[in-house]
Amino acid sequence: MDSIFDAIDRAFSDGTAVPAMSLRGGNALDSHQAPAPFDAELDRPVAAYLEAHHWGVAHLDPISWRHYLPLLLRYALLKLDQADSMAIDALLSSLRPPDRDPPRFASLTQQQEQAVIAVLDALAFEEASAWTDEAIVALDEYWAPGAHYRNGLATQE
Repeated sequence: MDSIFDAIDRAFSDGTAVPAMSLRGGNALDSHQAPAPFDAELDRPVAAYLEAHHWGVAHLDPISWRHYLPLLLRYALLKLDQADSMAIDALLSSLRPPDRDPPRFASLTQQQEQAVIAVLDALAFEEASAWTDEAIVALDEYWAPGAHYRNGLATQE
């Protein structure tokens, strides 16, 4: 697992210092409220913050999503046995197609994509993982070689 943490750290070492939209701000949007500006103290990405503001992931622009992605990836690895984590559920949902406009997935570097894939593989295939089914779906749909929706090439059923 340490090698996956290292891969995340290397891939996302250029992270933005202040995201345009915080998870708290995205959570406010989800509740049809105006998003408050980023606040370094209120938006500290500790476990309680990630869980309390999980609805915000769906509302993040690509740059803000990339800011929170390494934090959520690390969190998912640390808590992979916790089936009740809404933050992990939100992360996995954000890794499923369709991509946004402007695109989130296409905004990742190859190294960042490989870090995402490594985490999804761990969530899918680690014995202790409570997220096997959800991670396999994300891999099958977009992240694994030959994925159904990669590059817009969905297979017809």
